Amino acid sequence: MALFGSKPKRTMIGDYINPGDRVEMVEVNRSLRDKEEKIYVSQVYDIKSDERIEIMMPMEKQKLVLLPQGAEYNLTFFSNNTLYQAISRVVDRYRTGNVYILAMDMTSNLRRFQRREYFRFSCMLQLSSRILDDDEVHLLDMDERLDIPQSPTQPLESSVIMDISGGGLRFVGNYCYEPGSMILCIYRLRMDNGEEKEYKIVSKILEVKEKEDHPGLFEHRAKYVDIDDEAREEIIRFIFEEERKNRKKQEGT
Repeated sequence: MALFGSKPKRTMIGDYINPGDRVEMVEVNRSLRDKEEKIYVSQVYDIKSDERIEIMMPMEKQKLVLLPQGAEYNLTFFSNNTLYQAISRVVDRYRTGNVYILAMDMTSNLRRFQRREYFRFSCMLQLSSRILDDDEVHLLDMDERLDIPQSPTQPLESSVIMDISGGGLRFVGNYCYEPGSMILCIYRLRMDNGEEKEYKIVSKILEVKEKEDHPGLFEHRAKYVDIDDEAREEIIRFIFEEERKNRKKQEGT
């Protein structure tokens, strides 16, 4: 298979992807009736050749997800602070010791994925948020950057961020925003130097759903709509550094 080009050039995938690397899987030919793409998170188990890799079967709610043979998935690999993507087909499922494996054949070139802001990092971070008032939304509509103070008339709601990316976040709280709402998100990240930095980012609510296993709790997906490049890069660096730390911990166990 070719790598980073259209000409057929043999290059070992193992030069770029390693066992233990995180991988996100999205079905290629999902039904048009699906409201949201389903993302499965797993790890690379082994690399057999340029054409075949082994992926640990993903789990959902502590149960194995038996992805069907013949199905194609868009794989996004996190490796050495870089993202790579490829299309791959499930060709076999089996067990090795106590590990359940998906054998997958590569059906496209491995390519570097430039849009790092879409890599999601699972976490638990405190979030404060509130709805923007009409004047603030008007400024956004006029393409004005907001310098938003705390609003004494609009108290902040507290919730927990479940995953974060350079493009948005997913959070859970005991309240429910309407899809399409513009909100102010406030949270803190610990930087490499040990200091915490606060971020105030205007976001748009994309989807809200009540959690089936916890009635009264609502899961929100939000996309950043007013963020500068420096803040986005800092968030991405935080995510990559935390992933690197997690990988080192796993390797040490």
